[in-house]
Amino acid sequence: MNRREFARTSAGMLAVALSPGVWSCRGPRSNKKSYEFKVYPSGITKVTPDDGLYVHTYYDVCPFSPSQRYLAATKLPHQDHNAVFGETADVCIIDLQEHTIETIYTTKSWGFQTGAHLHWGASDRYLYTNDVIGDSAVCVRIDRESGESTAFAGPMYHIAPDESCVISFPLELLDITQLGYGVPSRDPKNPRRLPPGAAKDEGLWRTDLRTNEKKLLVSLADLAERIPEPPPRKDGTFYLWHSRFNPQGTRIHQVLRCIFPDGHGTTNATVFTFNPDGSDIRFLPSDPVWGLAGGHPNWHLDGEHIIRNLSVDKRLRFCQWRYDGSDFKVLSDKFLGGGHPRIEPHGRYIVTDRYAHDGQRQTVTIRLIDLVSETEEEVCTMPTIDRDAVSDFVLRLDAHPNWSRDCRQVIFQAAPEGSRQLFVADLSSRILS
Repeated sequence: MNRREFARTSAGMLAVALSPGVWSCRGPRSNKKSYEFKVYPSGITKVTPDDGLYVHTYYDVCPFSPSQRYLAATKLPHQDHNAVFGETADVCIIDLQEHTIETIYTTKSWGFQTGAHLHWGASDRYLYTNDVIGDSAVCVRIDRESGESTAFAGPMYHIAPDESCVISFPLELLDITQLGYGVPSRDPKNPRRLPPGAAKDEGLWRTDLRTNEKKLLVSLADLAERIPEPPPRKDGTFYLWHSRFNPQGTRIHQVLRCIFPDGHGTTNATVFTFNPDGSDIRFLPSDPVWGLAGGHPNWHLDGEHIIRNLSVDKRLRFCQWRYDGSDFKVLSDKFLGGGHPRIEPHGRYIVTDRYAHDGQRQTVTIRLIDLVSETEEEVCTMPTIDRDAVSDFVLRLDAHPNWSRDCRQVIFQAAPEGSRQLFVADLSSRILS
């Protein structure tokens, strides 16, 4: 009889090796807790309870389940200091019909900006997160029907729409360029780093969820050699940042960053797209190529275009390219860009966020922009965590507004009572079919 291998998950559950690199465990689930949703005068609904601190994954990862009945949320353990290796966060499911919340997993892999990287699969059955097993963060699939969880060989930053695979840069390296997006380092004063240059043996990894095969899909060197201008200095080190499939699963967009020993260059973000097999790598042009050109690139929901805030004539604008870098255009000459813009499939409406001080604390305003009628509406304004008042910038709370799957609602983050919470704005009466 073969000796079975065992490991411990974040919550101390015993994980059994099903095959090399695949672990299975079953842990206790919390009882569902009922609570009242709070409706604000502006028609905004707070969908999280007052018992903790809640975030969703990011502004370009939909927390609504495929049926839109459930929300995936991360319950953070605190908000007064950065994540520490070994601390756990809760993976929660909110039932929008029954007004209940349930903790279905606990993980050591979390950050203030992306929570526990929660992703739905193609149905309401499976929810995906990461956890630290051994020395690395790896993808975990949670079966909501059986209660079983399965850990795979590689990490997840994004999942293919058909659940065939996950892609990711090592989560232990993500926080090198910006805190809050990966997994906390074991040694935050001396975190793991890559050697200078663009590594040929590190980059975007693909893990097949059917075979558990993990392979290097695109290396850092593959991307860096396609930048049309050389780095301004020779002592830089390349890292990956956001990695995303388009909604159709036919293309991946990837952000590449280069940082230098004195810290300069961390805001540089060049954007590429390529096929799911790593072929046909395309560079999306920006001006300047090196330096602060813009921010927050993400897929248009049509799957053909990338949208991004870019500086055009020294003013921030909402801009768009086709995935191959062609057909660049400014989406509006009237409205200034900014925040975290998301555009719906027909290309008419953009939702994004804007920040200001009301004299006492910082507020966030959710903007709804109609590109056809050239009108803008302020959906709501709410207090959030003050970026200037926190001890560490990673503790900020960005609204990260995102469309529901039918693009009739918008979910966002705010903190009107000082604690991170999730809110849903129903825009059905404001969106023209």
